[in-house]
Amino acid sequence: MKRTILLLSILAIFQSCKNDEKSNGEKAKKGMVENKSPEVNEQEDSYDLDIKPISHATAVFNWGKETFYTDPVGGAEAFANAEKPDFVLITDIHGDHMNAETLQGLELDSIKIIVPQAVKEDLPQDLQANLIVLANGENYEIDGFHIKAIPMYNLPQTKDAMHVKGRGNGYLVEKDGFTLYISGDTEDIPEMRNLENIDVALVSMNLPYTMTVEDAAAGVLAFQPKKVIPYHYRGKNGLADIEKFKKIVNEGNSKIQVELLDWYPEM
Repeated sequence: MKRTILLLSILAIFQSCKNDEKSNGEKAKKGMVENKSPEVNEQEDSYDLDIKPISHATAVFNWGKETFYTDPVGGAEAFANAEKPDFVLITDIHGDHMNAETLQGLELDSIKIIVPQAVKEDLPQDLQANLIVLANGENYEIDGFHIKAIPMYNLPQTKDAMHVKGRGNGYLVEKDGFTLYISGDTEDIPEMRNLENIDVALVSMNLPYTMTVEDAAAGVLAFQPKKVIPYHYRGKNGLADIEKFKKIVNEGNSKIQVELLDWYPEM
């Protein structure tokens, strides 16, 4: 009788251990899925930015529920399929960045247009009430976005340069810890090289207006954004070699993602 009781006790303990092992295994599997999901969602949420090139330096940015335009030119019809912007960024006075007729045709009402002083001086009176002027280094908050004006200029610095320091703005646009850099018409300047913690960067490269592919790549390798998108790459001799740009960047740092978008669909 004692042997029977002992045998039954051993069987009960064995079965209990087996059930516990199965339960713990299921919990472990479930835990792995539950622990992984927030990381995936956090990554997706942090990159909730869709960039739609219009042409050259002109683009529509859909960032979460907000939309903004950069350097809108080409007429209001170029934005026929885009959502109305919550704000607009303009970098410089040249015709591939600033076009009053396009801005008027978009019927922006009271939507803010963030500009450098030189752009304000060139825009007509009916748009003046919309303008927010930022000098290099100044900041502005709108709809949860923190916007900082960054210098953009040619090297060497001369009075007759096409882009003199202080006239135009590149922009840092930050929201919820995610930062976008829009270079504007610049060269491989110290202010770009010294940038930190950039998630996505739009970097120009076209001669004789901004810089070479090699200089653009060198600048990018200096500040090391997570992702870089070449834009504004049409020059006097056609389009810059953005495949070469990608090759140089990835040979220098394979962790930087280089995304090539079509900024010249008409070509």
